[in-house]
Amino acid sequence: MLSALITGAAVYYLQVYGYYHAVEATAPAAEIRLTEIESGTPQPILAEDMQAIDAESSPLRFRGCFHTPMSLAMLTETFEVYDKATPLNGPGWFSCYDAATIGADLQTGRAVAFLSEHDIHPGVDRVVAVYPDGRAYVWQQLNDEAQN
Repeated sequence: MLSALITGAAVYYLQVYGYYHAVEATAPAAEIRLTEIESGTPQPILAEDMQAIDAESSPLRFRGCFHTPMSLAMLTETFEVYDKATPLNGPGWFSCYDAATIGADLQTGRAVAFLSEHDIHPGVDRVVAVYPDGRAYVWQQLNDEAQN
């Protein structure tokens, strides 16, 4: 019984805390890019106050919160909107990121999702959701190629 309890606690800790690490603001993963409509290539955008986490165990564990001074109108005219955005839940302790709220706001139009990078890992897209006040969130999700 004791070994089962210890094993359960270890598995919980590893899933919720152990695999994650903070992404340094100067790390390449912390650079936020959006895919241009005309060229189809990801270009860096202005991102301030970036907080991000990632894990080596899965490309789907990347989450981030930041602010951009770029207007939503300019972003929608310049970069690809991502219609299939589905924010993935993050660990509860990463409090700046709330997948349920972001998802609901995308559905109601309070936020707009953009393609950051297609196939940032094979079968995985990076997606950025931006609000009119400049709040923005980033995550990675499976794309259509991975789901086939």
